[in-house]
Amino acid sequence: MLNLGLTGFFACLILLGLKRPFIWVLCYLYVDIVAPQIISWGFLTQLPTSLIAFSAAFLGWLVFDDKSDSRFTWRQGLMGVLLLYCAITTLRADYPVEALTKWSWVWKALVFAMFLPLTLRTRLRIEAVALVMVLSASALIIDGGLKTAMGGSGYGTLRIFVDNNTGLYEGSIISCVAIALIPVAVWLAKYGTIFPSDWRVWLFTAALIFACSLIPIGTQARTGLVCLGILAGLYLRTAKHRVALSAGMALAVVIATPFLPQSFLARMNTIEDHQSDQSAGTRIGVWKWTMGYAKDHPFGGGFEVYLSSKVAYDTVSTSRTGSNVTITRTPIIETGRAFHSSYFEMLGEQGYPGFALWLLLQISGLVQMEMIRRRWKDRQESHEAWAAPLAVALQLAQVVYMIGSLFVGIAFQPFILMLIGLQCGLWSYLKRIDRPAARQRFAPRPMRVPGEAAG
Repeated sequence: MLNLGLTGFFACLILLGLKRPFIWVLCYLYVDIVAPQIISWGFLTQLPTSLIAFSAAFLGWLVFDDKSDSRFTWRQGLMGVLLLYCAITTLRADYPVEALTKWSWVWKALVFAMFLPLTLRTRLRIEAVALVMVLSASALIIDGGLKTAMGGSGYGTLRIFVDNNTGLYEGSIISCVAIALIPVAVWLAKYGTIFPSDWRVWLFTAALIFACSLIPIGTQARTGLVCLGILAGLYLRTAKHRVALSAGMALAVVIATPFLPQSFLARMNTIEDHQSDQSAGTRIGVWKWTMGYAKDHPFGGGFEVYLSSKVAYDTVSTSRTGSNVTITRTPIIETGRAFHSSYFEMLGEQGYPGFALWLLLQISGLVQMEMIRRRWKDRQESHEAWAAPLAVALQLAQVVYMIGSLFVGIAFQPFILMLIGLQCGLWSYLKRIDRPAARQRFAPRPMRVPGEAAG
């Protein structure tokens, strides 16, 4: 039944796109996030679903969509420059075969992120993209949250739909994305028009937020815990009742702690005592190796250059017997370990120019969303009040991503690039409608009572 449902849903989206081509854009978002061809085991696995949806979305816009309001922003151009630079480093990569494998999906993620803002000509389309992204990711998050609540969790063992460790199905990645998703889900619950705000919408949103909070527990990914703490702190920064909210959060932590698995608590303790953890030692060793590699190869070594890494470090463990303290150092040598950080991933693979381009893309998004917030925060009309909160939600999501990417190699994660595309679309749309003439056109007109005199 699951196989039939996934196949039927994909077919319905393709057929509906014949009447409304923008649905093909939403279809690609769904396919790229959920990857139904991975979950399915029948006919759908034989179809190039991603290629079909990608081609339909682009051709639908090119042939049928109105392009008079489409604008190409400088951040889209920045992604284009980054795409070109990555192509060059791929051609001269240290590991050409492995580099081409990563390039095969990186170019598509960057091209779609550049293309997406061109389709976002209305508020409805912007909201639809945010909604489909949240609902698509929530399919994975709710499944993982339910299994965590029922005790089926563990580091590297939480099975979301299928036994897969790629994309959003990887523990640290889904933990980061789940927390980044919370601000956008809250915005949809408060300002959404496709599913107008009511108790049912808020009930689902509250349940989804709870599931998002469970994902770091289920995956036992320290990244998710750090992201959750950062997001809570950012919300407290702007909350009206900070003391009450802080007390509520502290109480929730105290109540939840006894119910947390001991394996989770033991793994979280390594955040403080990182020297005793081999995983943390590996990361620090690879980061040191990357900085040395970048000095000798300032233009990077291409995708998957980490395969040449060789790190040596000591793990330090402490044991106590009465008043005696015994410190044990264990030497470790590892080769070909991944970067475990988007920042070092970009530095090693794309060198200083690629790292600078990527960092500028991230920081410029924070700046643009802050500019939108300041310009639109005092507007109370229904057709304008939604803009500043959405900018804040996308800003918070990006901050969570940038914190999480310190510990996970997700520099080109498609979901995050979609968020950047959504930021570009929001920036372009608001800039276009904020002209005096455009504001009059987009403002709702007062209703006239039948029979009322014109004068």
